[in-house]
Amino acid sequence: MPARIYRPARTAMSSGTAKTKYWVLEHAPSERRDIDPLMGWTSSGDTQAQVRLKFPTKEAALEYAAEHGIKAVVSEPHKRKANIRPGGYGENFATSRREPWSH
Repeated sequence: MPARIYRPARTAMSSGTAKTKYWVLEHAPSERRDIDPLMGWTSSGDTQAQVRLKFPTKEAALEYAAEHGIKAVVSEPHKRKANIRPGGYGENFATSRREPWSH
């Protein structure tokens, strides 16, 4: 199974870009997960599915995969438009504001 190289997306609960500046190499699972009949836990004998390697650039991740003989598929990230307002949030409470802020 090939590995996947991708850049993580931001969380749905945040407008920031934390934890999205690196590239991740993640192995695809090679066997299915089973449910333990006694405890009900899901488990697998595939240890590679637990490995997530982080790299500063896409080229570094591709180079690592080539050195170790890992077939990798690259998923390019979707670019998002910056939401920058002139003045910012603090402009709402400026003392030099000419029009009333309330509704």
